[in-house]
Amino acid sequence: MPTPELISPRSARVVAARRLGKRNFRGKDRLFLAEGPQAVREAAGHRVDGDPTLVELFATVEAAERYADIIGAARDAGARVHLASEDVIADISTTVTPQGLVGVCRFLDTPFEEILAARPRLVAVLAHVRDPGNAGTVLRCADAAGAEAVILTDASVDLYNPKAVRASVGSHFHLPVAVGVPVERAVQGLKDAGVRILAADGAGDRDLDEELDKGTMGGPTAWVFGNEAWGLPEETRALADAVVRVPIHGRAESLNLATAAAVCLYASARAQRASGGCRIVTESE
Repeated sequence: MPTPELISPRSARVVAARRLGKRNFRGKDRLFLAEGPQAVREAAGHRVDGDPTLVELFATVEAAERYADIIGAARDAGARVHLASEDVIADISTTVTPQGLVGVCRFLDTPFEEILAARPRLVAVLAHVRDPGNAGTVLRCADAAGAEAVILTDASVDLYNPKAVRASVGSHFHLPVAVGVPVERAVQGLKDAGVRILAADGAGDRDLDEELDKGTMGGPTAWVFGNEAWGLPEETRALADAVVRVPIHGRAESLNLATAAAVCLYASARAQRASGGCRIVTESE
């Protein structure tokens, strides 16, 4: 078994990777961490404007042997691959139980104007979402539902927070995401692109089931999701074409953000498939 080349947490390469756990360094370097085999595999196959997204990979000897295909894909993408000790991986990782693979990736957010130019039919807008785990999970839900884009407003959490990246389980690399867009600009831009704006709110005056029954959900739609604790402020709800609640048929007090987002996005996806308008995901993607 080969000997790890990086065995000290004080190595310059390790220090440079470890600092990406902090937002200010991520923004300065325009790099972020992707941990675990699924995220690293997706990163190795992803490009931004023709350039490989994965620029560096740290792997324990055991992980390199177990995931030889990922190591090969990383090298094929031109990434620098370092065999590292378990202590080094633990030092870089932000998880309690690292999986032996930590990738350093280029930022991959998409300009808002490019998203609008693509004429999206299903979009998730995260307004005032502060929990990175929720943001990553909503991104994953949007990806699974076939959405064409996700937009994080300037009041929302950092897309590249390690917890958000882990929660998305690779979906960061699957669909365009715009970041730092003021909510007013996001809503107006989408409206100008012919997208109907629906604000998801437990106190909404429209019922999701009723909207589906009336056949109003088949057109281009952007769902706006609010803060985990206090939802959407009145001024944001006022920007929407309609404020829609997910009906509670049982005795639960409410749904959490990610669950409500999944329900809303899948409702739109089903209605759009019925009218022939939703993104179709193929095996090649």
